[in-house]
Amino acid sequence: MAKIKNVGVIGAGQMGIGIAHVCALAGFNVKLNDVSLERVNSGLATINGNMARQVSKNAISEDERKGALGRITAAGMLEDLSDSDLVIESAIENEELKRKLLSDVCRVLGPDAVVATNSSSISITRLASATDRPERFIGIHFMNPVPVMELVEVIRGIATDDATFDTAKGFVSALQKKIAVAEDFPAFIVNRILLPMINEAIYTLYEGVGNVEAIDTAMKLGAHHPMGPLELADFIGLDTCLSIMQVLHEGLADSKYRPCPLLVKYVEAGWLGKKAQRGFYDYRGEKPVPTR
Repeated sequence: MAKIKNVGVIGAGQMGIGIAHVCALAGFNVKLNDVSLERVNSGLATINGNMARQVSKNAISEDERKGALGRITAAGMLEDLSDSDLVIESAIENEELKRKLLSDVCRVLGPDAVVATNSSSISITRLASATDRPERFIGIHFMNPVPVMELVEVIRGIATDDATFDTAKGFVSALQKKIAVAEDFPAFIVNRILLPMINEAIYTLYEGVGNVEAIDTAMKLGAHHPMGPLELADFIGLDTCLSIMQVLHEGLADSKYRPCPLLVKYVEAGWLGKKAQRGFYDYRGEKPVPTR
C-alpha cells in the first residue's frame, strides 16, 4: 500500500473544496488547483469560513483550524501538483473535460502516484483509459457536503490493482469516513438509487400531481427525509442531476432513467439550483420561494 502524504485536488468547486477541507484536517498536505488562482483563492476563503463554523460549533478547535489551513496551498497550474502522492480530480461531471484533466495531470506526476476521480456517475474504467496508469487509477466518490457526510464510495476500474484499492481504502479511513465498495456500473450505488427518485419527483411536478412545496413536504413528513427531493436537487445542482440521469439512461438503456423534460428545461434556462440562485426554488430573497 502506497504511503499518502501529499494530496492534489483538481477543482475548487463545492466538492473540491470539501475534499481539500477534510484532507487538511486529517493531516495531509493539500494543493488545490483550478483554472485560475482567483477561483482557488475563493475556494480557500470558503474553506476558512466553513472551518470557522466548525470551531463555533465545537466540532474542531481553533488550533486545528489554523493547522489545517496551513496545510492547504493554492496551485495555479497542474504542474504544481507534481509532488502529489495522490491526485483527486473533482471537476464538473463532464467526461470529456475529466479525461483531458486526467491525461494532462499524469504527465507531471511521478510514476508511483495514485490518481482518483470524484466522479459521481461516469465509468471508472473509461476514465482510467485516459491516463498512463489505469492500474493506479480508482474512483473515490465523496458525498456532498464532504465535511458533514460520513460515506465515501470506492470504485475499482477493470484494471485497478490491489495495491491501489488498499491505498484508497486506507486513505478514506484516515479521513474518518465510512467506505462503501461499489462496482463500476453507471452512477454506482448512492446516485443509482437517489437520482431516479429525484427525477421521479420532478416528473410528479411536471405532471401536476403536486406543486414544489407539496412534493417536498410530502417526502419530508411522509417518508421522514431530512430534505425534500426538489430542495435536494437544487442543492446538488440541476445540471449535475441531469448529467447523472443521462449517464444512467445511456449506460443502462432503460426508459425508466429518461430525464424528465422539466429538468432539461430548467437546465437550459440556466436555473441550476442554489448555486445559480434559481431552480425549483428562487433563492434571491430573504427565504427560498417555490418557482412552481
